[in-house]
Amino acid sequence: MKEKSPKAAALKYTHGKDSVPKLTAKGRGEVAKKIIEIAKTHSIPIQEDKELVEFLSMLDLYQEIPPELYRAVAEILAFIYSMKNKSESG
Repeated sequence: MKEKSPKAAALKYTHGKDSVPKLTAKGRGEVAKKIIEIAKTHSIPIQEDKELVEFLSMLDLYQEIPPELYRAVAEILAFIYSMKNKSESG
């Protein structure tokens, strides 16, 4: 059985500046691997959610995420902020 190409998407959100997160990168295969490599190099948290990546891959780059994805993205942002707070306090 052939292995599926990995997919990746990157979001950017600056609290107080952006109204909602925007898609800043997306890709599959080698591009996805590069997105993940860059995130790791810059200590950017990575959350695996194949279903969300499928939806994000349908968006145009720099497009704000649509309201139907707010909940899923909010859960990821909450996870990232909690991890950041734990690392800063411990």
